[in-house]
Amino acid sequence: MFVDVARITVKAGRGGDGAVSFRREKYVAAGGPDGGDGGRGGDVIFVADPNLSTLMDFRYQRKYAAQSGENGKSSNSYGKSGEDLVIRVPRGTLVKDAETGGLIADISGEEPVIVARGGRGGLGNRHFATPTRQIPRFAKPGLPGEEFTLQLELKLIADVGLIGFPNVGKSTLISRISAAKPKIANYHFTTLSPVLGVVRVGDEASFVAADIPGLIEGAAEGVGLGHDFLRHVERCRLLLHVVDVSGCEGRDPEEDFEKINAELARFSPALAQRPQIVLGNKCDIAEPEQVDAFRAFVEQKGLVFLPVSAATGKGLETLPGLVFSRLRELPPVAVFTPDYVKPAARGARDFTARKEEDGSFYVDAPWLERILEGSDVEDYESLQYFQTQLADFGVLDKLTELGVKEGDTVRIGEYEFDYLF
Repeated sequence: MFVDVARITVKAGRGGDGAVSFRREKYVAAGGPDGGDGGRGGDVIFVADPNLSTLMDFRYQRKYAAQSGENGKSSNSYGKSGEDLVIRVPRGTLVKDAETGGLIADISGEEPVIVARGGRGGLGNRHFATPTRQIPRFAKPGLPGEEFTLQLELKLIADVGLIGFPNVGKSTLISRISAAKPKIANYHFTTLSPVLGVVRVGDEASFVAADIPGLIEGAAEGVGLGHDFLRHVERCRLLLHVVDVSGCEGRDPEEDFEKINAELARFSPALAQRPQIVLGNKCDIAEPEQVDAFRAFVEQKGLVFLPVSAATGKGLETLPGLVFSRLRELPPVAVFTPDYVKPAARGARDFTARKEEDGSFYVDAPWLERILEGSDVEDYESLQYFQTQLADFGVLDKLTELGVKEGDTVRIGEYEFDYLF
């Protein structure tokens, strides 16, 4: 089965906590704080793997997490940073935010792309020593890593895309001009997944062609294979529009040509403007009048027409050279520009406070929770440092404005204590 869409969750590693430690050596009195910093959490990195062609693996594993950083240690020793998690995907995979649809990255090049960054490690207690605070019994915890629910979409990277109705000979054609070996049979939708083939023109000249499964009327609205495969045409620089010029199945070649182009236009107006070379296939069983009439129809639209027979090889000897020459005039394969915007982060010291119905007070301030996590509230200096933070950033003023009194219950995140300030 060909799988080109997947939904996964990725989570970067959390930073390690800073250590609370004091130097203790023989003959060294009052050695002072020596708690080391926590290590940074690992990143989640996406890389393109040329050996992969589908997103099948992501159907069975949906959650990915990078390693967290180690906690800091004594003797000013830093915690080890967490290992990055490298996720390999087929070249041409788009990484989107599943909630907003914003494009985070286009994994098309050789460079790895960091999608989720690991959290920063917390500071050890040695950073908080001052002339008046010589025994800090608190440190800062590490920050959590970024977490995303992602939509992965594979858009094949090929220079040339073969398009046309089912059973017009696209699979036979690509098997003739490249080493690709698609399944071929005389019934509709033989090809159920795109097939890539490298077409060699010379020692240093080649291009990649993709046999896109047959389109039908209504494909732009999802009829038939619809959107599942139209997306793979978007990167192609040149389209080879294969039409059964013989009408052996009772179809009209001119009608087929117009319908396929209409579907492309409905799916993507930009795609409809992509250069085309029209191949009149099955010309070996067509009447000369049929070929001439269709040639006139195509050339009237300003397009190049080439009569071929994928079954016998007639006309195919000049096709690779013609396509390669045209590709040299066209811009490189499209790479999509990321447009994802991260939600606006709250300010470093933003907070909200409110009085609850039961008379208690609640402060919403993640940064205060992180300070509390690394504090020993039973220790006077730790509590003093915490109180300083509350005063410096206006939390105490806000609580006073709300009418807090000594002995009232104040909650900050999961922490609860009596107001004593």
